[in-house]
Amino acid sequence: MPRVVLFDFSGTLFRFEHRDEWFAGVHDEHGEPLHLEHQAELIRRLTQPVGLTVDITDDERSAWRDRDLDPRLHRRAYVAILRASGLTVPGHAETLYERVLDPDSWIPYPDTVAVLTSLSRQGIRVGIVSNIAFDLRQVLAREGVADLVSAYALSFEVGAIKPDPRLFNAALDGLGAQAEQALMVGDSEEADGGARALGCDFALVHDAAPADRPRALIEVLAGHGITV
Repeated sequence: MPRVVLFDFSGTLFRFEHRDEWFAGVHDEHGEPLHLEHQAELIRRLTQPVGLTVDITDDERSAWRDRDLDPRLHRRAYVAILRASGLTVPGHAETLYERVLDPDSWIPYPDTVAVLTSLSRQGIRVGIVSNIAFDLRQVLAREGVADLVSAYALSFEVGAIKPDPRLFNAALDGLGAQAEQALMVGDSEEADGGARALGCDFALVHDAAPADRPRALIEVLAGHGITV
């Protein structure tokens, strides 16, 4: 059984969930309201980037590559992408981007609080390892579980991006644990699965709407001998 558990944040413990009112008054360059498909694509590009699919400048591409290392680069990259994705009216891209930074935009998966609480009670220390450019501690504090996490390895604070081993090692050092004592749980085989190169076990969960993924964390922990 693992001595410590490392978790990814977005798509693993919490998910960025938009609300319809965010798009009230938002329209395209022709003054037309955004279709639901367009809204969904904008949210996907904010939270599930798989590569650039829009035309932006070379400087903005550079900001994109290093977005998770610097909050200023993160803002510049995503505002550019939103503008290139149709939010050309001044202020619209910036307003939608600000939603990412709002703790209330992040919804916990149904089993997140129960899992973190149970691990704490069992004496299994927890770390969060995230490619992110803002302080996610505010999100966990809103749910009353920030103190249940013993180590935070955030890319913009550590200066490394998963699967760079430096990010995983920062969390392990903070927990006083060796890689072979750790289980990493995340939604990316490439980024989070990079923990295996250090000797950690790895469990994959799928990024889905919270209502569609009620027990994934409980189930993957059970598969590694931890009962919640």
